[in-house]
Amino acid sequence: MRVIAFLIISMFMPTAAFAYVGPGAGLGAIGTLIALIGAILFAIIGFVWYPLKRLLRKRQARTENSTGNNTHLNE
Repeated sequence: MRVIAFLIISMFMPTAAFAYVGPGAGLGAIGTLIALIGAILFAIIGFVWYPLKRLLRKRQARTENSTGNNTHLNE
């Protein structure tokens, strides 16, 4: 029982890791992070902007039909 408790406690006590991230791996990680953030932002914009744009276009078409300012029907 003590051995298991020691192993569990030792898993949560980190030691210093002497690691080196080279310039190639570092730039790759930074590029991946920027691409991930960009993809998330574009997904949010896509899910919000395009339905909003469609709604505004429908509203504009509805107001044009109700006021009689439809130029393509007068041709």
